[in-house]
Amino acid sequence: MATVSLKNIYKIYPNTEKKKKTNLRVTDEGVLAVDNFCLDIKDKEFIVLVGPSGCGKSTTLRMVAGLEEITKGELYIDNELVNDVAPKDRDIAMVFQSYALYPHLTVRGNMEFPLKLKKMPKEEMDKAVENAARILDLTEYLDRKPKALSGGQRQRVAIGRAIVRNPKILLMDEPLSNLDAKLRNQMRAEIIKLRQKIDATFIYVTHDQTEAMTLGDRIVIMKDGVVQQVGTPTEVYDSPANIFVAGFIGVPQMNFYDGKLLREGNKYSVKVEDAVIELPKEKQEKLLSKNAESQDIVVGVRPEHISLEGDKNKMIHGRVDVSELMGSSIHVHITALNKDGIIVVPTIDARGKKFEIGTPIDFTFTGDVVNIFDKNTGVNIGV
Repeated sequence: MATVSLKNIYKIYPNTEKKKKTNLRVTDEGVLAVDNFCLDIKDKEFIVLVGPSGCGKSTTLRMVAGLEEITKGELYIDNELVNDVAPKDRDIAMVFQSYALYPHLTVRGNMEFPLKLKKMPKEEMDKAVENAARILDLTEYLDRKPKALSGGQRQRVAIGRAIVRNPKILLMDEPLSNLDAKLRNQMRAEIIKLRQKIDATFIYVTHDQTEAMTLGDRIVIMKDGVVQQVGTPTEVYDSPANIFVAGFIGVPQMNFYDGKLLREGNKYSVKVEDAVIELPKEKQEKLLSKNAESQDIVVGVRPEHISLEGDKNKMIHGRVDVSELMGSSIHVHITALNKDGIIVVPTIDARGKKFEIGTPIDFTFTGDVVNIFDKNTGVNIGV
């Protein structure tokens, strides 16, 4: 069993440069790199911390590992307070962005290293290394040195060195960022298979939202040291908590347009230019429960949810800037309502259509895919 609980965790660094611009909150105590982080992680759960550079995700991971001191708050592992427990006594292993392998040691030597520090008997050590090598398909490379391995193989060795100790918690800090796109895809698949083979709780840090969506049981989205939303990949994709989450999660990113929320009695609709979109029952009930009134809003809709079919007098009008054939779909970059946007058109539906630069384009969408954001706060008021 390996549960992790972070309760009101803060990391504050001294504000030594008074005039330095930062998006992080600055208090009398210093700069808040991690601001009131709260999360309960279940046994064997795969949690992904995701966000742009400087959002505090790696700092949070390092506090769990014991490599960074917690300024305020409490960290529990298996219901035991570990704020003052040394990293070596937390039964945690960590995989870093750089492989950090010893070049003069073989794969076996690198994987044995943490076990030698623990003074594990030779027979047990050999068994542990060979088991980890089998899990990661490294058996045939045990006698090679790192320079004779590919980037993906080196990263597997780094993971092997971490799991060989059979830790309760495996921390991974952007382990795939140094790999090319093809290797990243392969290693993502390897990590998915790995979690089925070892009994560990995973906490994984990345700035790549594709990794977050494919790997995580739950995703923690951070910005400027503050948690924006915690949820399953489906939850954060379908029901983003705010404009930041909506724009960060999803490729291509969500389109945003200024619009109006219209209320007539207890009925709601959304108006964007000439398009008036009636909202589904679920969104109607949520808006009614909040007693939302007619107001200016930001409307968000994902590129794949936009339709080019409909009443020409009740559509949004735009202009094609450029189109990209992506194989199974065409990404049509447009300008509409003075904003850039993207429409994803399945290739099979694009037959007979031309998306030449400067061509007028009309589009619409349905109420079940619309996200409604407060104009001032950016909060999604439709969830």
